[in-house]
Amino acid sequence: MKIAVVGTGYVGLVTGLVLADLGNQVICVDKDQNKLDMILSGTPPIFEPGLEEVLKRTLKSGHFTAINSIKDAVQASEVVFIAVGTPPGEDGHPDLTAVRIVAAEIGKSITKHTVVVNKSTVPVGSGDMVELIIREQGVPAELYDVVSNPEFLREGSAIQDTLRPDRIVIGAKRREAALKLMDLYAPLQSQIIVTDLNSAELIKYGANSFLAMKISFINALSRVCEMCDANIVDVAQGIGSDSRIGSQFLNAGLGWGGSCFPKDVQGMVKTAEGLGYDFDLLKEVIQINDEQTINFINRIESHLSGLNGKTVGLLGLAFKPNTDDIRDAKSLIIIEEILKRGGTVRAYDPVAADNLKEVFGEVTYCSTAYDVAEGAHAVIMVTEWNEFKNLDFERLGALAKGKVLFDGRRVYNRRQVEGSGWEYHTIGSR
Repeated sequence: MKIAVVGTGYVGLVTGLVLADLGNQVICVDKDQNKLDMILSGTPPIFEPGLEEVLKRTLKSGHFTAINSIKDAVQASEVVFIAVGTPPGEDGHPDLTAVRIVAAEIGKSITKHTVVVNKSTVPVGSGDMVELIIREQGVPAELYDVVSNPEFLREGSAIQDTLRPDRIVIGAKRREAALKLMDLYAPLQSQIIVTDLNSAELIKYGANSFLAMKISFINALSRVCEMCDANIVDVAQGIGSDSRIGSQFLNAGLGWGGSCFPKDVQGMVKTAEGLGYDFDLLKEVIQINDEQTINFINRIESHLSGLNGKTVGLLGLAFKPNTDDIRDAKSLIIIEEILKRGGTVRAYDPVAADNLKEVFGEVTYCSTAYDVAEGAHAVIMVTEWNEFKNLDFERLGALAKGKVLFDGRRVYNRRQVEGSGWEYHTIGSR
């Protein structure tokens, strides 16, 4: 099948490359020529495990290319994906400017029947908006269909999530358009759910909001555990063993962040608000998440008798392992609070440090995990990269001024850490 994908971020580039690797003819489109040059040279502009290998393979096979012309891509394709960013605006509503611009360009370019697929995360009613924009370009109704096909990718495992999805959601008005997408995705042999446009759009917001709620719940419970000397790991295991609940997303930590949960939960709140429903439950979910990292910093400050003049080492900066993405990363809040309270920061991350340098120039960025402990009064585990899981704590302690570890991800074994002469503090227990 001949496919165009407008946008080369996480969703667009991964979607395009996987579809090309499955044997389709794929054109990705982006207005950033520097990004296009990187892609065409075989270098992905984002860090994602396995992405470079797929890019080089599909470029070599001729199934994939990237250009800067929406018109050329649309006219060469039968299915066109819109995969551009929808960041939250100042009022919390998703900013659909890029979607509107791309929809208009697609409308101006259609010369034959085209299925236009909204892959971007958008609020309810966006499919109708795209359909109207295309119609306003003078395109007859019989020449196009608009379909909603939300993505459920996790950064760090985006390729595998695309190849082995839990489900594929297709929202369409006409059966023929849905069948087109079903044919495209048939090689994945996944469950396909066909709905109307509005339901498909709501599924993405609803899924991420529910998962965020689950994380905020266990984090709120971890605060209770800290107050009564219970252990959140045992509590979560007891709760998650109930088949009606399940154990996934019941790992207490510093809270959720990244490119999806923050904007999608806020987007769900604003979508409901626009329809006349006050989603107080999700507002509380957001508040609990905002408080979780601050509570952790307050514990550190209290234990160190203040952060003024203290040096703190950070292990990890990305919002999660296996990505260089720092959007809504907890490291941003931690660094900001430490600096605001008079402390200094030493930090290391395998891939995300360069992105942090653009935000916090005053941080000392280290070349190894061990370097962060040099002269530090405390070390914080922020992002659970695999290379941090088997640190030599005696070597780490030889560099530290204070052998105090605050484990924000519950990575380490308390006995092992304390056996190396460190004080150990974590989420959901002392």
